[in-house]
Amino acid sequence: MTTVAPVNNQTSSAANAAAMSDLTLDYNAFLTLMIEQMKNQDPTEPMDSAAQLAQLATFSQVEQAITTNSKLDSLLTNLSFSQAGSLIGRTATGADGASGVIKSVEIYSDGTVLGLEDGRGILLGPGVKIT
Repeated sequence: MTTVAPVNNQTSSAANAAAMSDLTLDYNAFLTLMIEQMKNQDPTEPMDSAAQLAQLATFSQVEQAITTNSKLDSLLTNLSFSQAGSLIGRTATGADGASGVIKSVEIYSDGTVLGLEDGRGILLGPGVKIT
């Protein structure tokens, strides 16, 4: 029986969620502060609108970067799954010389382990040969 284990990328997902949560709080706090400043500004010396827009744009760029990272993580996960199926049944030789037919593929956030028919595993990385 051949299996492909699920991805364990809870660490990166949790980090993205935490970053997005912190950013949302900071972004909302910034908007609230900016509106309060505008309400209470001196009419004879108004705030510099260019500086306000630059700050708003910076927050927006950070928010977009976090969203992009989250989407890239998802894309890499999907790519790993699509490639994993093609490895089953092939022969893998590790950097240490261990060799065997691949029975399963386990994908984790920090790497991929090739499960061999004899029960051993090979960490997929530099020096691993798949034929």
